Amino acid sequence: METFKLKADEEFIELNNLIKALGWVMTGGEAKIRIDQGEVTVNGEVETRRRKKMRAGDHIVFGTEEAKVEQ
Repeated sequence: METFKLKADEEFIELNNLIKALGWVMTGGEAKIRIDQGEVTVNGEVETRRRKKMRAGDHIVFGTEEAKVEQ
């Protein structure tokens, strides 16, 4: 499982930006498509909101990839 660390001045990162930052998709457009198609789960539930605010403690799964957001 990977860990994504929020910057000191950040409260959250949007889901589409997170999966792009983790390198799970190549472009923001691909991130939007994958989220729209229900391929991403957040805290065990399918998430289709592209701009969902991901905060410390959130757990994300995309295919075989898995990550947790930390402060």
